[in-house]
Amino acid sequence: MAEAAAKKKCYLGTGRRKTSVARVRMMDGSGKIVINDRTLDGFFTEVKDRNAVMAALKLTEMASKVDVKIKVHGGGITGQSGAICQGMARALKNMFSEGMIAEGTGEEGPAGSMVKKLRESGYLTRDGRMKERKKYGRKGARKSFQFSKR
Repeated sequence: MAEAAAKKKCYLGTGRRKTSVARVRMMDGSGKIVINDRTLDGFFTEVKDRNAVMAALKLTEMASKVDVKIKVHGGGITGQSGAICQGMARALKNMFSEGMIAEGTGEEGPAGSMVKKLRESGYLTRDGRMKERKKYGRKGARKSFQFSKR
């Protein structure tokens, strides 16, 4: 019972990209990353997607200090990696923001500089580009049937 009461503090972050949504749970640990009950290497085969997932952790030098559990759905592989990247950055922001409140410091402290680094690198910014809808009377969003004058 004493072990159950001493739970680790969990920091949450939600990331979105195109039609993908990622829910990130971050807690103190040894650097283990689990995505949909699979390892990082097992989930993403492309190096660019793995780098996108790890980018915010490497920037803040927290890659070996936290365990991350991620649930992601919707979209494709690249959209999911982008959603996870934003979710990780938001969870890290929550972690550092809570540290600032506990210390009673403002934006000038070391935690404030980490949040500033994340914001300047663009990891906290949502990419709002979405797929354009199909229009009636056309083949797709923009493509139309061949026009014949006569």
